[in-house]
Amino acid sequence: MSESGDLVVVGAGPAGLAAAATALDGGLRVVLVDSGAALGGQFWRHPPPPAQEAVPTADLHHGLGAYRELCATLAAHERTGRLTLLLNHHVWTTARVDDGFTVHAVDRSRAPEERTVVLHAPALLVATGAYDRQLPFPGWDLPGALTAGGLQALLKGGGVVAGRRVVLGGTGPFLLPVAAALAARGAEVVAVCEAAAPSAWLRHPAALLRNPAKWAEAARYAGTLARHRIPVRTRTAIIGAEGEAEGQAEAEGQADGQAGVGGGAEGRVAFVRTASLDADGNPLPGTERRIAADTVGVGWGFVPQLDLLLPLGCGLADAGDGTMAAAVDDGQRTTVPGLYTAGETCGVGGAALAVSEGRVAAVSVLTDLCAPGLPNARRLAAERRAVARHRAFARAMARAHPLPPAWPAWLTDDTPVCRCEEVTAGAVRSARADDAAADHRQVKQLTRAGMGWCQGRMCGPAVHCLVARDQPYAPAERLIATPITLGALADAGESASDPSADPASDPT
Repeated sequence: MSESGDLVVVGAGPAGLAAAATALDGGLRVVLVDSGAALGGQFWRHPPPPAQEAVPTADLHHGLGAYRELCATLAAHERTGRLTLLLNHHVWTTARVDDGFTVHAVDRSRAPEERTVVLHAPALLVATGAYDRQLPFPGWDLPGALTAGGLQALLKGGGVVAGRRVVLGGTGPFLLPVAAALAARGAEVVAVCEAAAPSAWLRHPAALLRNPAKWAEAARYAGTLARHRIPVRTRTAIIGAEGEAEGQAEAEGQADGQAGVGGGAEGRVAFVRTASLDADGNPLPGTERRIAADTVGVGWGFVPQLDLLLPLGCGLADAGDGTMAAAVDDGQRTTVPGLYTAGETCGVGGAALAVSEGRVAAVSVLTDLCAPGLPNARRLAAERRAVARHRAFARAMARAHPLPPAWPAWLTDDTPVCRCEEVTAGAVRSARADDAAADHRQVKQLTRAGMGWCQGRMCGPAVHCLVARDQPYAPAERLIATPITLGALADAGESASDPSADPASDPT
């Protein structure tokens, strides 16, 4: 199947929705493609449409008014035929062609069947967001150890509470809404372990004063945590998890320090170990706690999802939080003509920033394609001021919530770093000690770390920190961004190699 338009937008989260709505209002024909079953991305994640009434999740969101307004705009344009909406479509690669871009996707709406889809447009806007950044610790491969984003995705996407007794850890404000959502659904959140010190925010007063909505949001979450008596322990980190012996379940709510873990194969998380940290992130002697819990959720910020941008030659810039992000001008144009990006691909900064960047990017597309429906200059100037304000807050947040420099001290040599390929911290350290590996790509070649199912998304940032912590992390370039079947790949190849075929008339 083939589709064409003036603009292809990949990603239907806050940035993609805002960009598509603005471009449509300006008169363009837009193809909006997303891997999810419903609009909203990760931030406005909802259950699949048939389950939305049975699984209410509205109380887990904020900014739903903006979401509904954007959805209504898209629905109106879909009825006129100017919007082609492709949900459950996974984009696996993109390519530049003479007249713009070709986007290759697989339609998984009828799983397990996969159908290849080829999209064409003179302009491409990538709004694929970001994914959780993880730092490994002993026991992070046990059942019951999840990312903070994973816990929230289960709640928003299906109303599923992953555990009854939960410990959260890492750094950054994202831990607060996850804790609040879990508590609202009946989980006992035993502790929120924040590695940073709150006083770090005092060094960035301008960013705080220019974003009063952030204060109000934090206050709401603080009130929720107070009502549920959830302690927030600052300068504290999760440094390990222990599993109960197979078939030897611990009593729920068992007091800390009682009944050690039995021998044999380990089952689900039973205990979480935390410790206070010094200024560099070293655990302070005598501060370790052992907390009974069946679930641990950890989040150390996010990594921009650049898989579709890198093969196109998009330039990168230091995001200021230990990662690299797409380099863009003040109109969200990348270094590649006709290629635009908005939201977390430009550096993590939240939904409000993503919406403003999506609108600014769409105005650039309208301008570059000489579309008739440009918004007025005052509105564009207001959106750009919003982008600048929110980006300043994001930079302040990155400085206030850095990765602890000494976090590798938490690792034992037998701690798995790459869970897919079972590569340990000791193997990564050996590769670095022999001066054979200067970055995570060379470690992958020597140890297979990053060659598994997740393609380094879970272990890549950690491996990079272990071997080249002074440089920001940039993921490896991959021509295939998401796993696809050989049949779908062959089908795509046959379609591309048959110039006589008319994809528009393909009955599939």
